[in-house]
Amino acid sequence: MKMIQYNQFIAPLLLLSLCLFVPLTVANDVNYCDKKAEYDVKVQRVEISPDPIARGKPANFSIFATTGAAIAEGKLVIEVSYFGWHIHSETHDLCDETSCPVSTSDFVVSHSQVLPGYTPPGSYSLKMKMYDANKHELTCIGFDFNIGFASSVADS
Repeated sequence: MKMIQYNQFIAPLLLLSLCLFVPLTVANDVNYCDKKAEYDVKVQRVEISPDPIARGKPANFSIFATTGAAIAEGKLVIEVSYFGWHIHSETHDLCDETSCPVSTSDFVVSHSQVLPGYTPPGSYSLKMKMYDANKHELTCIGFDFNIGFASSVADS
């Protein structure tokens, strides 16, 4: 009888602890760079997994958007700031981050990146601009994300 009571107590406790330690995908608030602009690409949400991001492990960014016009090719320009200071820029081919051509509908831009173990923990801001093949700005968004204090480099 004691064994049954013990297992009934441990199972919920184990489930609760797994929920606390398993990283979940969290939707982040998205802000347009120019609130008055009529962008061709509308962004519904951004999901980051894990949140907070773990240094030395893959971080996955998914940007859920919609467009009213097909996009054959383009570029993504990403700028990252740490406590308001610009620290990093990179450019990606849009077709490396989503299936091209992007048809008139919903689509997802997905990017995965491993941040070095020496990346400082804290709050970061990311600004992403999307351009078509003619360098016309399709959208410009900004959102915040966090890098956790625990480093997983020692675990490797």
